[in-house]
Amino acid sequence: MNELRLTAPTSGDRLDKFISEQSNGDITRSGAVKLIESGSCLVNGRAEGKNYKLKAGDEVTVVIPEPEEIDILPENIPLDIVYEDEYLLVVNKPKGMVVHPAPGHYSGTLVNALMYHCKDSLSGINGEIRPGIVHRIDKDTSGLLIVAKNDIAHNGLAEQIKKHSFTREYEAVVNGSVKEDGTVDAPIGRHKTDRKKMCVTPENSRNATTHYYVIRNYGNYTHLRLRLETGRTHQIRVHMAYIGHSVVGDEVYGNGKPKWLMGQCLHARKIGFIHPVSGEYLEFDSPLPEYFTKLLRSIDK
Repeated sequence: MNELRLTAPTSGDRLDKFISEQSNGDITRSGAVKLIESGSCLVNGRAEGKNYKLKAGDEVTVVIPEPEEIDILPENIPLDIVYEDEYLLVVNKPKGMVVHPAPGHYSGTLVNALMYHCKDSLSGINGEIRPGIVHRIDKDTSGLLIVAKNDIAHNGLAEQIKKHSFTREYEAVVNGSVKEDGTVDAPIGRHKTDRKKMCVTPENSRNATTHYYVIRNYGNYTHLRLRLETGRTHQIRVHMAYIGHSVVGDEVYGNGKPKWLMGQCLHARKIGFIHPVSGEYLEFDSPLPEYFTKLLRSIDK
């Protein structure tokens, strides 16, 4: 087991937020909550809840358990790789593919495919379940995703995400008529009654900002380009539903979907970042997939 010792420089931070921010990307906010609830975190030698507000000088000790041994097998699943070197790769994920194993999805995931392709060359920061995964996109969102092959690359990429210097642009078709460009700046947190959902809320939330730009207005639908400043869970889907323009096909935050459309019409179109080793800025673009262009043709009548 590894032990993390931290000292709070100022007062006011929530314990879970402080642990996540001070771990240099090694521990997510939800991961910090799990450590606190399992008794693996002490403040001045005492167990405290995730909502505990730290005081300047508080000594925080976090015991990080060894990754859980789970039998995740490499699988020879074709990957659409748009860039690869010895430190990282950029993958164009298809709609319908789960990124990392979870209950009910221990095979057929992107991680299973990466383990076959990369063999032992994947970052171990996120443990056995999510090797190499620096950020994720939903199962039914298509598009570009970066994978780290070692911990140096992972930490460098995670730091860029933390500082919002990562370029992440999406395209989506949303319900309703969006007449002009805009920005949604609204905090996102876990839904009070449905723990599988996120929502805009001031309580136990994190700031979230989404910029959107009108590509074409079809009357009842609008084709948008979206740029993320932050990367919260379901951010685009939550923010678009919040302003009354849910993503077409979103069954969780929207109002149903066309019968032939599997999941929401949301595509991670562009990704740009500074290579964590070479320092070179890299940017990649993924053309709109067939399901997306089919929807555009169907509403252009």
